[in-house]
Parts: sequence; structure tokens; C-alpha cells
Amino acid sequence: MTVEELLVEEKIQFKVSPADFIVSCLNPEHDDTNPSMRIDRITGVYNCFSCGFKGNIFKHFDKPANYLDIKRETLRQKIDRKRAESVGLKLPIERMEYVGNERGIKPETYKKFGTFMVNRSPFNDRIVFPIFDITGKIVAFNGRLRENSHIKDQPKYIFHPPKVTLPLYPSNAVPIKGRVILVEGIYDVINLHDKGLTNALCSFGVSNVTKDKLQLLKMKGVEQVDIMYDPDDAGQSSAEKVRELCDEVMLKHTNINIKQGDPGSMNESAVQRLKEKLYS
Repeated sequence: MTVEELLVEEKIQFKVSPADFIVSCLNPEHDDTNPSMRIDRITGVYNCFSCGFKGNIFKHFDKPANYLDIKRETLRQKIDRKRAESVGLKLPIERMEYVGNERGIKPETYKKFGTFMVNRSPFNDRIVFPIFDITGKIVAFNGRLRENSHIKDQPKYIFHPPKVTLPLYPSNAVPIKGRVILVEGIYDVINLHDKGLTNALCSFGVSNVTKDKLQLLKMKGVEQVDIMYDPDDAGQSSAEKVRELCDEVMLKHTNINIKQGDPGSMNESAVQRLKEKLYS
């Protein structure tokens, strides 16, 4: 049994980050309304960064873990990470360019980001985005289940390989008047680029934002970060952490708090109004 299979069996809702599953804390004494527990996707080791509750999910639910498989998978992913960090990953030979308009995104935008589909695990029925670093090499793949996918009880997003260091994406985004927009998820950034805000960057969650990455933005001519995280409490709490990091590297920042929805659901007129407000 894998960690993911155990979460599904126990009907625990989770989100996928590059290295972990994010869930509400398993501590019965912790009313965790803003999911703050991370579970290692391979080993099942968990830690709540709010209350400090720690353990292993297999022991927590008294379920057997195949430790030989865990060791094999850990070693395989370590090799994949080293390859990604050194020479980069290769695109699957059998891939097919994605030519649809999922979520109302124009086909030419998907083509711009090099998206594809491939009929093999772990990317079955997923739209896959290759994640390039600043040198142009592929360091990871981010796969999202299609809206009408026949696959159930699977995470909406997956990263391969897990635990790899991700850049702010896309690495080649060009600032507008010295400013970039920072959003959380990949469809947030894809939608903004599709509608004309091509200075948008995706952070893949607040934990992936570091002072080094913000310093790199400054070296590329960025003077201000316009933070556009989700309007809910979790999103605004994450935005505050980004603002603190910006202050530490002396990078100007503003907070764009949209009243409802998220950057990934904004229509073209809303995006254009925002662009005019910020940069006209």
C-alpha cells in the first residue's frame, strides 16, 4: 500500500505539493481549518507545522507498509532528482502535443508552454507541463488531470520527480515596467499569460518562494513583485509570508486581493482591466 492509496482508503482529502501531500492535521486536539500537515509521499512521515504533531501515517492507521518498495522508490526518485539537477529530464518520445482548450485556455498558449499528453504512468489522462529552469533544462513535469477525466480518487496535480527544486515558472517571463505578478498555481499563471499578462510567475506554493529566487528576480531587472494569491485565508496568509521575504531582500511589493475566484478563473476583460490598472 502506498501513502496515496492509504489516504484514499481513509477518505482523507489532500493536496499535492512537489514533495508532500498536504492534509488537515491528524491530531484530534488540533482544529486545523487551514491544512498545515505535510506527509512525505513515499515514506508516510508526517509533520504538522502548526501544532508540531509528528509521526508516520502507516503507524497512525495501523496499516502495513512495504518498506522494500519504499526503499526502491526513494532510490529511484533520488536518481531522477540528481539527473534533473545535472543534465535535465528528457521529454517522453511517445508524447503527443496537447491541442485542446481545457479551461478555456487557447491552444496556442498551451503550445507556447510545451504542454503534452502521454499514455503512461504517472501521466495518464493528464495535461503535462514541462518545467524549465533558467538555463533551459527541464527539471520537472507537472501533470494535471483533465476536467472530464475518467480517473477517480487521484490527486489533481502531480510532480515528477517529487522533491525536486522548482524555479519560479516560467523562468523566461519578462517584467512589465520592472514588475512581475506572482501567483500560486500553474493554471493561475497559464490563464494570465493566455489573457495578456505575460509577466506572471507561478511559485508552486509559498514554500517554494525563497530569498535566493527573489534575489534572482532582482538580477533580472525586477523592481517590484505584485502578489496575487488566492483571496481565502490560506492564500492571504501565504501572501504575507512572501511579503516578508520581499522585505528581507529589499524588493518592493504590493498585494492584489481579488474579491472572488482566483487568478486561474479570471476572464479576459478582468485580466485586461487589471493590466491597465497596474501598468498603464
